[in-house]
Amino acid sequence: MSSNSWWNNVVPRGFQKKPDGSPPPPKKDTRLDKANPDDQQWVKCPQTNELYPRDDIEAAHWVTPAGFHMRIGAEPRFKSLFDSKWTLIPLPKVPADPLKFKDDKKYVDRLKAARAKTAREDCMTAGYGRIGGQKAVVLVQDFDFMGGSLGMAAGEAFVTAAETAVRRGAALIVCTASGGARMQEGVLSLMQMPRTTLAIQDLREAGLPYVVVLCDPTSGGVTASYAMLGDIHIAEPGAMIAFSGPRVIEQTIRQKLPEGFQRAEYLLEKGMVDMVVRRGEMRDTIGAILSILMSKRAQAVAAADEPQLPLMLPDEGPAPARDARKQERANARQRPKAAE
Repeated sequence: MSSNSWWNNVVPRGFQKKPDGSPPPPKKDTRLDKANPDDQQWVKCPQTNELYPRDDIEAAHWVTPAGFHMRIGAEPRFKSLFDSKWTLIPLPKVPADPLKFKDDKKYVDRLKAARAKTAREDCMTAGYGRIGGQKAVVLVQDFDFMGGSLGMAAGEAFVTAAETAVRRGAALIVCTASGGARMQEGVLSLMQMPRTTLAIQDLREAGLPYVVVLCDPTSGGVTASYAMLGDIHIAEPGAMIAFSGPRVIEQTIRQKLPEGFQRAEYLLEKGMVDMVVRRGEMRDTIGAILSILMSKRAQAVAAADEPQLPLMLPDEGPAPARDARKQERANARQRPKAAE
């Protein structure tokens, strides 16, 4: 093809094939290599679209001045709940793709992308520490990992956290944020609903509190199982808590839902949750609850640790001396009878 042909006049030179027939290598977009540092210093409030310094929002537990509670992961959640230090609980590994599931993308590829995005193996992270001085195991569900969906890994994490709480005599606090069961694991994900229910039963048999913190959003199979089986249900302001979303319900019943339907404040009014607590007040609130729920257990443990000493009156000495005095009194009563 000559250099003066119509092809060279229409097609940009960078897109023309080389004489050997191989296409030119694609140009590398250097904008993806360097993130703008200024973008990391500001946070936009989804409610008002206002920009705020990142340090200020982080110091406020990721709550904007307008009161919007942003979604957070395990690390900031642990910082806002535990008194000071905490210890991460090792969680067991599960088969990555037992069903070899594939839709428009392989399940294993979705897992790899989610792990690269969040730097964790799955949506659940567990830690052990103290809240208000009370021993507690906190399990956090991260919505950023495949929508916090409930699969085998999340089920194993819940069971492990409950077993750790029973073994350590600690309360279990679960912060839920999920779209429901993970469809890529089919019936194996649905099996986690009864498994988590049995783990909660073990906590109750051990006399340990189970507190649920409902975060935005909590829905589907998570709402239908461990999210609604707590001794106390606390919701963050504005959290969406449901089984199915409002759009699905409106399309099914062909009616407009009330304002604020399925939000924390609406559900508090209807009695579905016990209280709505701001994130900055969550530690003190849970600490006060645990101090009440754990008080009888603390008294029982203290009584079990005390040595079982024989009972005696204040004016009496140890048991051998007391028995000797009793014998002397009995002998004294018998002497007058012998004299008669």
